[in-house]
Amino acid sequence: MPGISRLAVLAALLAAPAGAETVKLTLLGVGDVYNFEEEDGRGGFARLNAVARAERAANPNTLYVFNGDMLSPSLASGFDKGQNTIDFTNLVPFDLAVPGNHEFDFGPENFFEKMKASKYPWAAINITNADGSPIEGLGGVMMKEMAGLKIALIPVAQDTSPEVSSTGSLKFLPTVEMGIAAAEKAIEDGADLVVGVVQTNMANDRELIASHAFDVILSGDDHSYATAYDGVTAYVETSVDGQLLTPIDLTVEITMTEDGKREISWTPAFRFIDTATVTPDPESVAMADALRATLDANLNVEIGTLESPMDSRRNVVRTEESAMGNLIADAMRDMTGADIAIMNGGGIRGDTTYDAGKKLTRRDILTELPFGNTTVVTELPGSQILLALENGVSRVEDGAGRFPQVSGLSFAFDASAAAGSRVSEVMVGGAALEADKLYKVAVNDFILGGGDGYDALGGGRIITDGPTGQLVANDVMAYVEKLGTVNVAVEGRIKKLGQ
Repeated sequence: MPGISRLAVLAALLAAPAGAETVKLTLLGVGDVYNFEEEDGRGGFARLNAVARAERAANPNTLYVFNGDMLSPSLASGFDKGQNTIDFTNLVPFDLAVPGNHEFDFGPENFFEKMKASKYPWAAINITNADGSPIEGLGGVMMKEMAGLKIALIPVAQDTSPEVSSTGSLKFLPTVEMGIAAAEKAIEDGADLVVGVVQTNMANDRELIASHAFDVILSGDDHSYATAYDGVTAYVETSVDGQLLTPIDLTVEITMTEDGKREISWTPAFRFIDTATVTPDPESVAMADALRATLDANLNVEIGTLESPMDSRRNVVRTEESAMGNLIADAMRDMTGADIAIMNGGGIRGDTTYDAGKKLTRRDILTELPFGNTTVVTELPGSQILLALENGVSRVEDGAGRFPQVSGLSFAFDASAAAGSRVSEVMVGGAALEADKLYKVAVNDFILGGGDGYDALGGGRIITDGPTGQLVANDVMAYVEKLGTVNVAVEGRIKKLGQ
C-alpha cells in the first residue's frame, strides 16, 4: 500500500477511524547548482528561485532543501570562492542545506565562512572535527513541525569527499550506514515522515531506498535526473544547475482510530518542471546582471590565439591525452622550471572543444580551471612518480577525475591489467624513469595533499608551497600570453595498450 503506515497493517484494517484529516505537503529538492547563469535557456539561480518562490506561495506546507555542491566549481567561484551562490540562495533560503564535496574545494575554513553567511541552516550527520566533536554551526537531524506532522529531515554528506576535495582534517563517516541509522532513530523518536537529504552516488541511493527507513529521499551528486517509487520510498535524483526540477506532492492522511492511535498514510505525486518554461525571478535577474557585468570586465580579455584545435571534454581529459591537458601541464612545468608536471583530468572543467583560430580569453582559462588550486613543486623519487601514475590510471574505466595529464614525461598503460600494475614505458626527458633519482614535479595543491587518491605525491621536499605558489589558472594565462600563438596537440605522451 502507498506510504505504508508505521502501525501494524492488521491493526489499521481492523480499527474504524474516529476521524481523519488530509494534508498536502510539497517537497522540493535541488543540488549540484554551480553556474549562476542559465544554459540554453534552462537552469540557473534566477529560474530556481522563481520555482521555489512559486511552490511556497502555492502551498505554505512546502519544504525546500539543498543536497550538496554549489560553492565550486564555476567561473564566478574562481573569483569569490562561491560567495555568489550564497548571495543567490539567500534570496530564497532553503529550509535545510547539506554540504557536498565541492563545498570544500577551497578548504574547510572557506566553507565555515560561507555557512555563517547563509540565511539558512547547514547540516550533515556524518561530518565531524578530527577528534569526533561536532562542527560549530553544522547541524544534524532536523525535526520540522508542519501541518500537524513531525517531519524528520536526515542530512547526509558524501563520505568520499576527502578523496575528491580539500576537506582538511574533517572526518566523514559512512554515508549509507549513518543515514539508515539516523532514519531508524527518527522513527523511534516519533517522526511521522522521514526525508533523506543526501549527497551521494546512485549506488548508495539504491541501498538507502532498499532499507525502507525513509519515506522520501532527495539526492544529488550524479548530475542526472531520475524519479522512483517502490510503494514505500519516493525518490528524486535532482538534476544539475536546477535545470529539471520535481516537486513531490504528498497527500497525507492523518487518522485517529477508535482506540486512540494516530495513523499516517500518504500517496506521492511527482511533478516535472523543465525550467526552460519558467520565467526567471526578477530580483535574481538583477543580481545576475550585476555579477555578469563585473565578470565581463575582467574576463573578456584576449590572451592568445589557437593555431590548432583543443579538446577539454570530460570523457577525453579523464581517459586519454588531450591537447588542453597538455597545455595546462606544459604551463605548470614552464612557469616553475620543474622536470615533470602532473594535472588531474578532473580539475579540467570546460567540457568543450576549441577550433583552430580561436582567440583564447581569461574567461576560457578560468572556465577550464575554476577551483582556485595553486601550482606546487615537490621533489620526489621516480618510484613515487610511478605510483602516482598508477593511481592516475587505476580507475580510468570509471572516468575518474584522477586521470593524469602530463608534461615532461610519457608513459603507456593497459586498462585491462589489474589496477596498480597498468603503467609501463615511463620516460622523462627522453630517458627511462629511474626509481631512485629525484625529480622536480609540478602539481596542484589538491593532488599534492592526496586528493583524487594521489597519496604517492606526499612526503617530498616542497620547493614551492601552496600559499606562495601561483594559481594554476594564472600560470596557464601567463604561459598563453608568453606564447601568443598556441600550437599544442596530442603527441603521444600517453599511449593506451591492449586496444
